[in-house]
Amino acid sequence: GVLLFSLADLAMGDEVKRWPNGRIVLVNHRGLSPGYPENTLSAFRNSVAMGVEVIELDLRGTKDRIPVVMHDKTVDRTTNGEGWVEDFTLSEIKKLDAGSYVSTKFAGERVPTYQETLELVSGTGVKLLLDIKLSNSLDYNLVVQLTEKYKAVLNVIIGARRIRDVRLFRSLNPNIRILGFIKSPNEIERFVEAGADIIRLWPSWIHADPGLVEQVHKLGKPVWTTASVTPREGLLELIKLGVNGILTDLPDVLAGLTRDIEEGKVRP
Repeated sequence: GVLLFSLADLAMGDEVKRWPNGRIVLVNHRGLSPGYPENTLSAFRNSVAMGVEVIELDLRGTKDRIPVVMHDKTVDRTTNGEGWVEDFTLSEIKKLDAGSYVSTKFAGERVPTYQETLELVSGTGVKLLLDIKLSNSLDYNLVVQLTEKYKAVLNVIIGARRIRDVRLFRSLNPNIRILGFIKSPNEIERFVEAGADIIRLWPSWIHADPGLVEQVHKLGKPVWTTASVTPREGLLELIKLGVNGILTDLPDVLAGLTRDIEEGKVRP
């Protein structure tokens, strides 16, 4: 089957006792590795070396409709350029320095294309979660074609923000898993009905209404959450509340916590 993470994962024996809701999937938010420029190939390489399971990255389209990896609508924050991503052609955006804002040792780091990212992770077993940013110039067909070209259909999860995007990606390739970046908890059922395989809930929603996790689980779907810089105690609390995957800016902290749980030093 195509389901990547069942709710019980494949835990056996002691694992079941240690992970009451199945093992947590560690997702590197924006490809972040502490000290590396976000959404860059050097950060992704380091994530692969760290052994993260899933790298989350953000896709936007250039003026010539090439999918590139960039979180913001503009290049201002993370490069030495200024302006809207979709106003740059690929060759223009490739001239920008996307690393110096973090450290001079990353000078000359370029804005990666989705294709370059697929090449980098190919064969590593690391999966990609694509945050599909709402961009007039992002070609969904091309995103799916590239995913198929690199035989990555089972290693890519589409993060969709709109019901119509869920349906569109589902129609382009029914085997690509889809995560719903829902805007509010009342969208859970509609996203699942449209074909979402995973639902992202914000930690604040879960703390306000812990029953939301159970609601998603009753629909047969895992819950992932974006914890950003939530510290270790907060991550443990989210695990206790039943989440199945965590997007974190602190992958080393979450990796250490999951190690301690597996060694029986901490109880979720």
